[in-house]
Amino acid sequence: MSGRRKFLKKAALGTVGLSALYTNTALAKDTVLTSENYGANIAKKPLIISTWNHGLAANQAAWETLKKGESGLSAIETGLKISEADPKVRSVGFGGLPDREGKVTLDACIMDQNSDCGSVSFLQGIKHPISVARKVLEETPHVMLTGQGAFNFALSQGFKEENLLTPESEKAWKNWLEKSKYQPVINIENHDTISMLIIDAEGNLTGGCTTSGAAWKMHGRVGDSPIIGAGLFLDNEVGGAAATGLGEAVIRTAGSAMVVELMRQGKSPNEACKEIVERIYNKHKNHKDMPYLQVGFIAVNKQGEYGGYSLRGGFNYAVCDEEKGNRMEKPGSKMTWKD
Repeated sequence: MSGRRKFLKKAALGTVGLSALYTNTALAKDTVLTSENYGANIAKKPLIISTWNHGLAANQAAWETLKKGESGLSAIETGLKISEADPKVRSVGFGGLPDREGKVTLDACIMDQNSDCGSVSFLQGIKHPISVARKVLEETPHVMLTGQGAFNFALSQGFKEENLLTPESEKAWKNWLEKSKYQPVINIENHDTISMLIIDAEGNLTGGCTTSGAAWKMHGRVGDSPIIGAGLFLDNEVGGAAATGLGEAVIRTAGSAMVVELMRQGKSPNEACKEIVERIYNKHKNHKDMPYLQVGFIAVNKQGEYGGYSLRGGFNYAVCDEEKGNRMEKPGSKMTWKD
C-alpha cells in the first residue's frame, strides 16, 4: 500500500504544481531530460509519443485521427501505417531491410485500455502488419499469430500480398552478402522499431509497435516488438511503456512491463525508463551483444507525464500535444557509442 500511496501523492502534486510548471516551461528542441527538468514533461491530454524521427509523421496522422473523434486504436493504426508504407524508413514495413535470406519479415502489436491486444510475428508479404495485429485483437480469441498462419489470416481479412523488398533494400542486402557478417546497426543508420503510446482526452491508454526487425537476422527470428510485456505494455490504471533497440535484450528483461511496474510503485516515466536501462546494462555489460547494444524506452503515466531513456546516446522521440504541437525531444542516456 505504501507504493500506491506514494503514487497517489505524486499524482496530486502533479495536478497542482507540475501542471503549472508545464504551462510556464517550454523545453527546447532536443532538450536532454534530467532529474532537474523532467517535471516539465507534463502534457495536456491527449498526448502522443513515438520513437525516432519518423515518429513525427506518424504522430501527425494519429493526432488528426484523434481529433476526428476516432478511437485510440484507430489513431495508433493510422499513425504507424505511415512508417510502414514509407520505403525510406528502412527498419519498418515496405522497404525494410531483409533477413540474411533476402526476405522482409515483419512484427507488430497493438494494445488497448482494456488490456486487449493483438500481435503478428514473422509475417511476410503484407505491408501493414499493425492492421493485421488489430484484426487479431478484434476478430480472434488469440493474442498472437505468426508466420504462415498470420499470413493466411491476413488474406482471409482482405489484405493483399505485396512484394516488400524494394530495389534499395535488395541492393543493401547483396552488399551485405559479400561479407555476411551479422552485426546489428541500431541507432545510427538502422533506426529500428517505431513504438507509439497515446493517452486520450479521457486518460485512456493505447499503444502499438511495428518493425521489420534487425537487418540480416536469421530467417525466422522474432524480436521484442510483437511480444506484449517486452516491446509494449499498458496498464490503464498506471501508464504505458514501449521499447526500441536490440529486441533480445528487451525480451530478456521483460522491459516494457517492468517500466510500467516501476511507475506503479510511484516512479516517474523518466525514472522508470532509466532504471530498466540500468538493469539491462548490468545484465549485459559482459555479454557478447554489448559492443553494439542499444535499447531505449518511452513511457507515459495516467497524469500525462511522459519520458524516456536509452542505453547509448542518439535516441530521440516525437511528442505531440495541443499546447506545444508535434516536436522532437532527446532523452538522457547512460553512455555514448564510444564507451
